[in-house]
Amino acid sequence: MIRLLDIGLAIPLIIFFAPLLIFIMILVRSSSKGPALYLHKRVGYHGETFSCFKFRTMTIDADVRLARLLEQDPIARTEWMFDHKLRHDPRVTPLGRFLRRSSIDELPQLFNVLQGTMSLVGPRPIVSAEIARYGRHFSHYTAVRPGITGLWQVSGRNNTSYRRRVALDVVYARRKSVKLYGRIVMLTVPAVLLQRGSC
Repeated sequence: MIRLLDIGLAIPLIIFFAPLLIFIMILVRSSSKGPALYLHKRVGYHGETFSCFKFRTMTIDADVRLARLLEQDPIARTEWMFDHKLRHDPRVTPLGRFLRRSSIDELPQLFNVLQGTMSLVGPRPIVSAEIARYGRHFSHYTAVRPGITGLWQVSGRNNTSYRRRVALDVVYARRKSVKLYGRIVMLTVPAVLLQRGSC
């Protein structure tokens, strides 16, 4: 049933956002060197890896910049080790900061939903380096498709700890239902508009 909801919602959303998607693609290409879309390998349903679509929000030499920063800045290194995120990330472009704050960078993931590699609702897709963070709870993460939105997004997002993020993913995997799915979708709208926990 949830898969049918995903398809039934993703198609009209793609059609509705098509002009914005095209406009953002042009902006990204014209504002900095590199492609408009960024494909990143993530761990998904049943532990299989997939290419997660996003608008590119970083410079094309992001990996080099990150390695240099982590080598030179112990504070940034500690922050990265804590939750694989940086509050003040030098890799992110000015346009990229806006796209992230507004969550517009994640709109291309609607095509992941159509592919079946993601759902509208579920845990945020993780990279292989984050598997250890889930520990014995990793099986809960892989029991459902990763989502564009989820309990973490509507519960504070980056204002919460990684441990709480894992706990929320476990709760969703255990209690997954059409009712919970619908509730999260409804709560996502004000969470995005108010940019709660975005960075």
